[in-house]
Amino acid sequence: MKDIIEVRGLSLTIGKTAILNDVTVSLEAGKIHGLIGRNGSGKTMLMKCICGFIRPTRGVVVVDGKRVGKDVDFPKNMGIIIETPGFIPYYSGYKNLKLLAGLRNKIGKEEIIQAMERTGLDPKLKRHVKKYSLGMRQRLGLAQAIMEDPDILILDEPMNGLDKDGVEDMRRYLIDLREQGKTILIASHSSEDISVLCDAVYEMEKGVLANR
Repeated sequence: MKDIIEVRGLSLTIGKTAILNDVTVSLEAGKIHGLIGRNGSGKTMLMKCICGFIRPTRGVVVVDGKRVGKDVDFPKNMGIIIETPGFIPYYSGYKNLKLLAGLRNKIGKEEIIQAMERTGLDPKLKRHVKKYSLGMRQRLGLAQAIMEDPDILILDEPMNGLDKDGVEDMRRYLIDLREQGKTILIASHSSEDISVLCDAVYEMEKGVLANR
């Protein structure tokens, strides 16, 4: 399988603080890649650079053959959960996803319903998102990430707020996505999540990345 994400010599300095330091890594398509490290180690910033949300000070990010920030501003065909997903609090889950889907008009009602059901949510539930539990918000975030059927998923702590059954559901679903040929980069504090799910694991410490 080819490398679908290539990061070469990536450094990020904000003010006088070095956040990422010469990070180089290639992520093979069709696998689950794990990213571990303490809070503040640079995991989330690396993910944001891959997604095009932050421009690095130096270095190159190439996603599916296109250089981020040069060939494309944001990689296409990518589903993302980074930090707590932001939704309109007084809309239902379905209405939030419908609004987001309308930005690109790639999918319709059927795909939104399917994504919600796959992640264990009831698309007919009229409850406003502000009344969702943290676990329900995480499920809705994953539904948003997968609803347009992207080839790549970037997931920062997707298990946050899920109960034991929810974690098991999420793990099974991510494994199913890998079997469909999706490429997944997941950051998690849980060593069990990483060991169960990941084909390759990388550790971030003080902005430096190393194979685990």
